[in-house]
Amino acid sequence: MSRPGFLLSPWPWRAVAYLLSGVVAGIAVLVAIATLVAVGGVLAMVLVGLPLLAVTALVGVPVASAERRRLRLIDRDPAPGAHREPAEPGPWSWFTTRLREQLTWRELGHALLFAGLLWPAEALVVTVALAFPLSMTFTPLLMATVGGGREAKVLKQWTVTSWPTAFGIAVLGVILLALGAYVLGVAAGARAELTRLLIAPRDAELGAKVIELTRSRVRLVDAFETERRRIERDLHDGAQQRLVALTMTLGLARLDAQPGPLADQLAKAHEEAGKALAELRELIHGIHPKVLADYGLEAAVADAADRSAVPVDVDLELPGRLPQAVEAAAYFVVCEALANVAKHSGADRARVAGGHADGRLSLEVRDDGRGGAAAGGGTGLTGLTDRVSVLDGRLSLSSPPGGPTLLRVEIPCDPCEPTDRSA
Repeated sequence: MSRPGFLLSPWPWRAVAYLLSGVVAGIAVLVAIATLVAVGGVLAMVLVGLPLLAVTALVGVPVASAERRRLRLIDRDPAPGAHREPAEPGPWSWFTTRLREQLTWRELGHALLFAGLLWPAEALVVTVALAFPLSMTFTPLLMATVGGGREAKVLKQWTVTSWPTAFGIAVLGVILLALGAYVLGVAAGARAELTRLLIAPRDAELGAKVIELTRSRVRLVDAFETERRRIERDLHDGAQQRLVALTMTLGLARLDAQPGPLADQLAKAHEEAGKALAELRELIHGIHPKVLADYGLEAAVADAADRSAVPVDVDLELPGRLPQAVEAAAYFVVCEALANVAKHSGADRARVAGGHADGRLSLEVRDDGRGGAAAGGGTGLTGLTDRVSVLDGRLSLSSPPGGPTLLRVEIPCDPCEPTDRSA
């Protein structure tokens, strides 16, 4: 509106269309609400009107839907609805879901405000800012036609009997019409902002975007874990089996070879093939350990503790298998923590403890080392922190100088299936 070309742009016309359509829609909403309440109240004595009264509580839903479409006349930003999808198909599920939503009652309040106050205010603004200046602008035309060239009524209040006065009022009407365009723009903008505040708040849109972003990150994590498992399976069933066959073939050839340079070369090749096989197995285990996929987090943590260079006590008990992404994130946090204990802490012993309670997996890794560790100090925990945060979890590190060091991770989740203790 501050631009010089506002009066020549389509926005004044869009403001007029928005306000005029609001008047028409407000009258329709008023009639609909009054009819539903009246008919429902009369028929309530025979219990037939009770459903109508219940439907009246949802009258704001279609009104708000229409208002969101009308907002496009004056507001460039979309105003999508934020209603939840019913848990089950059918009208009853939809009805009960809507009644439990706060947005439904906000939309009902908007519909009542629209029917009782907003459309009369819009009609008053259009009348003062548009109808009155237009009537003044047409004063010479009215004087020439209706008044027979002798007189004309201005706003049905003042009589004009001379042409100079009639043209002067017409010029004044044009000026007021230009000013009225700004008034209409301000009124339409305020009306649109009030509507958005009641039925389509911007913070709700932001919250919806944040939720969708979080869901997309979780989907990426799931896809990443699926790809890890595929690579692990391909390496285990493909390259590893070929290396095993190669190692066996070289071993047999070494046994059949006569002592000499050829036997020495075969022995060297056999040792290199064995080292390559060991490295490949370690790589496969790091990508996605088979014990984690087959037996779950408890067994995988116990296996990681057995392979640790520092003695580790494990006190972890879970009610069942957890979601795959949660198990993978928790396992690699423990592995990274135990690797840091072995490399940097100088600890004599470590302990991994935790469990599942109140819908959250909690894990603690503690050591009796020198302390002084920091999450951003090259310990490799920064990436794990991001990975845990994707699952709406939290990772914290406490490591004062002199120790002890305590790493704690919490991830909200629910068990998927009971744990088979016999396995």
